[in-house]
Amino acid sequence: MGIVLVSHSAEVAASVAELAKALSGGAGAVAVAPAGGTASGEFGTSSELVAAAAASVDRGAGVAVLTDLGSAVLTVKALLAEGDELPENTRLVDAPFVEGAVAAVVTASTGADLAAVEAAAAEAYSYRKV
Repeated sequence: MGIVLVSHSAEVAASVAELAKALSGGAGAVAVAPAGGTASGEFGTSSELVAAAAASVDRGAGVAVLTDLGSAVLTVKALLAEGDELPENTRLVDAPFVEGAVAAVVTASTGADLAAVEAAAAEAYSYRKV
């Protein structure tokens, strides 16, 4: 089970990955890869960085991809539509970026499958703060 975090910012993607792993007790068994910014280090999204991140976390059990907004979503949708750029059984997960990433990594660290990880991340939409 692998998780890719796609953001317009390399720093945001890396920080959310670090936070999610830390809050899950390190999640040593969960492969998490940030894919933020462009290949030249600018703000934006890069299909090449997303594809490389997905390949790096693919363990054959599926890859959950969480995005921040806008073109990050469109980039992942385009890669999924192409059909051969991402590992088999890659899913774009509809979830809030930070809370969903934490829920996904925590759930994946228990050995849960892709469907359970996707459900846990999506459930993060219902987390209330007040």
